[in-house]
Amino acid sequence: MRTLVLVKPDGVLRGKVGEIVSRFEDKGLKIVAMKMLNVSREAAERHYHVHREKPFYNSLLSYITSGPVVAMVLEGKECIEIVRKLVGATNGAKAEPGTIRGDFSTGIDFNLIHASDSEESANYEIPIFFNEKEIVAYERVDRDWL
Repeated sequence: MRTLVLVKPDGVLRGKVGEIVSRFEDKGLKIVAMKMLNVSREAAERHYHVHREKPFYNSLLSYITSGPVVAMVLEGKECIEIVRKLVGATNGAKAEPGTIRGDFSTGIDFNLIHASDSEESANYEIPIFFNEKEIVAYERVDRDWL
């Protein structure tokens, strides 16, 4: 199973990419694709299409296109559920300590990270940021222990 994770501009600009990536690797998830990019308006509109009728839609687009983003495809058994638990509640003020948002975010506006919420979402979102040639197959040396 695969999922998409985006370290949003506030996470990149605050220098939190390494700490965030380490949490996923330490948990045993495999990074099968990763790159830094500036998200285009078109990609942002595709990514946030489910929110287009909501009052905060334009602010989402402005936020995700305001600076560099680190996009990753993570792979592993039950990776969507695992990633969502590591990320924490959308509102950093309500996220549990020990989660990424609970440790590094104080609100909903700048919450550092996006993670696909379902397999359907992951299958839709991954191709917005990666083509199949950019996704690498390999085995972690510790896979038998995870």
